Amino acid sequence: MEILFVLMALVLIGFVLLPFLRRRRGMIEQVPAGHPDAADPETYGFVRTEELDIRMPGPDQDLLDVLDVVQRTQDYRAAQQLLAGTEAEGELRWQRVQAFAGAAALELQQRPGGVGETPGGQWLRVWRTEAPKDAGGAAVHAEFLVQQAWRTSTRGTDDFRIIMEEAKDACGQAALLAPGDPIPYIVELSVARGLEYSQKEFEQLWLKILDRAPAHMGAHLAALHYWCEKWHGSRELANSFAEAAAARAPQGSLLAAIPLFAVFEHLPEVNLVSGFYQSEVVTKAMHGALFAVHAARPDDPMLAHVRHLLIFFLVRAERWSEAMSQLIHVDGHVGALPWTLSPDPAGEFAVYRALAVAGYEANGGSPATLPH
Repeated sequence: MEILFVLMALVLIGFVLLPFLRRRRGMIEQVPAGHPDAADPETYGFVRTEELDIRMPGPDQDLLDVLDVVQRTQDYRAAQQLLAGTEAEGELRWQRVQAFAGAAALELQQRPGGVGETPGGQWLRVWRTEAPKDAGGAAVHAEFLVQQAWRTSTRGTDDFRIIMEEAKDACGQAALLAPGDPIPYIVELSVARGLEYSQKEFEQLWLKILDRAPAHMGAHLAALHYWCEKWHGSRELANSFAEAAAARAPQGSLLAAIPLFAVFEHLPEVNLVSGFYQSEVVTKAMHGALFAVHAARPDDPMLAHVRHLLIFFLVRAERWSEAMSQLIHVDGHVGALPWTLSPDPAGEFAVYRALAVAGYEANGGSPATLPH
């Protein structure tokens, strides 16, 4: 289990969201000092800071159990079975593909191998060798290559391009094994950024995803980042994409929260505006995300991601009661934006949680009136 602590913070949130972290380093400002010492989050039943789990945004015990087995035994079959039993079109399978790929990538980074030594992540290579027609293994391998490119190579170098081209081929092979599966095409969205697809190439790829999983939240976040890249567009293009996704969101979908992620991505450009967090643009995006959270299934795998981002904005906007309402749903897990921007995600989350509690109590709140 020793690899899991690092794994889930870097991987489960995924390389769908990791580009946000790279572009947003240094984004989180110092929060205001002086919140009351008497405001104690523990009186609300919140988890102590040192016990917060940074590996994932919310619980997925099946995934953690299988990762433990795979890493302890180096036998891929438990991972194969878990993916085979996970809905192909859903968010959960995408997150699990990312997690397995990240586990192999981190193992390889820790144990690159040498003369007479077996490199880390050998179970993934065995998986591909023994089950070459397994769609789950093919998707994990494609994502593994994408992660290897971003982790080990510098963008624009020959090594980076070579690995990305290999990842592109692996995406194509995975797609052939499961024609209706959106995962290979979602993996290719990271390739599209790395290889700088033209707008036409990207739109052709995006249509394949829409044909298979039109309301896939993870895919939309990856696509949003493509539009945020400097060589492909502007803030206006990214915002237009986010607004269009929210407008066509089906009932119960979290896509109505996409504009809040777009606002978050561009905070460095607009955060100098006085009262920004109470502004119309942020308020509208927050209301869309709050509506999406209210309408979503309680077991939606992306729900925790949206709640965590809402906490950041609601605290900044001094909407204490609403922030507390989100906190009671996600407290205990902090492996999500924006906390993972910090070298100490648990500490960053704890600061915002303390601010929410202090603001809530300063306005007459107490554990007895905690919103649900």
